[in-house]
Amino acid sequence: MYAPFFGLSKEPFSIAPDPRFLYMSEQHREALAHLLYGLGGGGGFVLLTGEIGAGKTTVCRCFLEQVPASCSVAYIFNPKLTANELLQTVCAEFGIAAAPPAGLEDPRSLKAPVDALNAFLLDSHAQGRQAVLVIDEAQSLSADVLEQLRLLTNLETAERKLLQIVLIGQPELREMLARPELEQLAQRVIARYHLGPLSAAESVHYIRHRMAVAGTASQLPFDGPALTRIHTLSRGVPRRINLLADRALLGAYALGRPRADQRTVEQAAREVFGEQARRGARPRRALTLAATLALGAGLGWGLTGRWPVASPPAPLAAASAASAASAASAASAGAAASAGVAVALAAGEAAASASPLARVPAAAVPAALSDPAPLLAVAQRLQATAWRELALQWHVAVGEGDPCTAVAQAQLACLRSPAGGLPAVRQLARPGLLTLRGEDGGIVYAQLLALGERSATLQAGAQRFELTLPALARVWRGDFATLWRTPPGWRADGRVQGAPDLRAWVATQLPASGPGDPLPLTERVRAFQLAQGLPPDGVAGPLTLIALMRLSAAGSADEPRLGALP
Repeated sequence: MYAPFFGLSKEPFSIAPDPRFLYMSEQHREALAHLLYGLGGGGGFVLLTGEIGAGKTTVCRCFLEQVPASCSVAYIFNPKLTANELLQTVCAEFGIAAAPPAGLEDPRSLKAPVDALNAFLLDSHAQGRQAVLVIDEAQSLSADVLEQLRLLTNLETAERKLLQIVLIGQPELREMLARPELEQLAQRVIARYHLGPLSAAESVHYIRHRMAVAGTASQLPFDGPALTRIHTLSRGVPRRINLLADRALLGAYALGRPRADQRTVEQAAREVFGEQARRGARPRRALTLAATLALGAGLGWGLTGRWPVASPPAPLAAASAASAASAASAASAGAAASAGVAVALAAGEAAASASPLARVPAAAVPAALSDPAPLLAVAQRLQATAWRELALQWHVAVGEGDPCTAVAQAQLACLRSPAGGLPAVRQLARPGLLTLRGEDGGIVYAQLLALGERSATLQAGAQRFELTLPALARVWRGDFATLWRTPPGWRADGRVQGAPDLRAWVATQLPASGPGDPLPLTERVRAFQLAQGLPPDGVAGPLTLIALMRLSAAGSADEPRLGALP
């Protein structure tokens, strides 16, 4: 109703789970990293808790989208069941046909579904597949059912348990697992994370992000005190922010104002939250926002015979006209394209591209943006988390600690190019991290996924943006970081001397030196570097080894590649 008034293509604060509005804060990304780390943790339980509306389901959806294809997933969203009912539901989700009880067996017996599930897990393990059970709203599980789930994890091999269980629930789930009778289950939790509220700065980023997706990159329709009040009254919970901001914009629209002020926000809180969440809100003698809107609409209907459409005030007239023109010229591309922001989360496999993106959902990227602000608003602020997100493209889930140390267990290494610029990126031809700097000097990180002659595709969390190269140059100084798969015997110093396995591998991969006396290995390395356009120093460093790995079938088969753009 109010979207055209503010120059928007759609209402930005609907509580419907529209994936185009997905916002992943640093906490949400850390929570996702913990869930993905649990997949490689050898089985057991992974625990994610958070307040109502904190975004647990959002993280769960991202997790399900990034589960490897080698995993079989059962998802339970209504777990208020008996142990028998839950086991029957799990079997149905895995596609298992549990045999009914025979003869005089009690129909409430758990034997049939447990036997069927055990057979399925053993068969999955034999095929190299992993079984994952995800239970949402897990605080509804009874102690008996939780104990039965623990017993399901008893089936194991010498290396790992055959069933990975992810429990997602409200804070009381943590309290349940702290009970003495559930101590055995608590000891099997290999990763846990509690999702807290957004900070004041994150709340503003969240609002700005949703407004940008809805079609505006101009000044927010909230003044500073209103934004502060939204964070205070919502307690930083995303769903409460949506409810409050939506009603505040509705109120500003009803009053014909271009921006919602603090009083409008407080009045909106009285209507949305009632008496329980408005500490410090000043009383105000006015009609409720809904009543004001209804009264204005009724008068308009009585006088004109149609619903009134408020005219945008002067500061917003140009934005509204531009939005209307954009929507008219790009109606077939959808509202996200007219907004000029690439923020979409597709269900299922990622779209085909030159690089496998660890099942990160593909986004429909519109025309390249000339303003990097929407990307900067949602980009990752923790470098360690950015490395963890990048590792997912190599199908490696990294837990706590230094990511570059952790990836060494998967025969990967971090590579940092301090100022190579686009030529170095094109030569490496693999996705990596860019360090971006905003106008305020703040540093954030985003993944580079594809590169063309005029634009580049970057990813922050589950959101993708296509920027023109001049826009990228405004916030990027040429440094690039990525991962690469190391050959046998590789050492951090990058030298073959003193590393016989690496020296032998390099000698095998280099082109033959021709008949007669063979050239020394250093000269062969230098000749290869000259042919590949690398600095001819004769040292088999990371760049040289990457080039050799790329030429070997074993090294290039499972490495992600940088996508190409026109």
